[in-house]
Amino acid sequence: MASLRLGDIAPDFTAQSTEGTINFHEWIGDGWAVLFSHPADYTPVCTTELGTVAKIKEEFSNRNTKVVALSVDPLEDHMNWIDDINETQSTTVNYPLIADEDRKVAELYDMIHPNADDKATVRSVFVIGPDKKIKLTITYPPSTGRNFNEILRVIDSLQLTAYKKLATPANWEKGDDCVISPSVTSEEAVELFPKGFREIRPYLRMTPDPDA
Repeated sequence: MASLRLGDIAPDFTAQSTEGTINFHEWIGDGWAVLFSHPADYTPVCTTELGTVAKIKEEFSNRNTKVVALSVDPLEDHMNWIDDINETQSTTVNYPLIADEDRKVAELYDMIHPNADDKATVRSVFVIGPDKKIKLTITYPPSTGRNFNEILRVIDSLQLTAYKKLATPANWEKGDDCVISPSVTSEEAVELFPKGFREIRPYLRMTPDPDA
């Protein structure tokens, strides 16, 4: 199938996980979700990633965001791998791992890249909004562990700009100044952004983070 693009509806599916059956859209509910895939169980980089997500799961929860991992190994392997993750990463895995033995979900989300590996899933990240649309996709090479602080940062930006006529500049973090959308006139900006704004160029206007 063609690659999923930003704004596409995230494909719905039903799958078995370490926390029972997941009906994906129903599981997301009215919040946000992060789906991230792994090529196989018992891989070293992924072991550190799953442990990291367990340690910062509260950060996702604070953003009304659920997390779920996926690989094409069977459920029993997932359960045994979790024991390893908990022991080696000094944590407790507290979110579901999907067992995608038939590669049904991997195919739906275009996670099999033959030039990388014709059997295993690539290491992708999908951020999905309450409208079930894909807001972010990132695919990492096997050698590079994912930066989940960056994923949290992007969720902060997505949630801010979903409800405010703003964008976020390079290296933005929560609390930093934001960019006013070009579609907003300066007259409208006065009403929309009571903290004020500064015009660097007519197309580049900055305002304090309204949620800070």
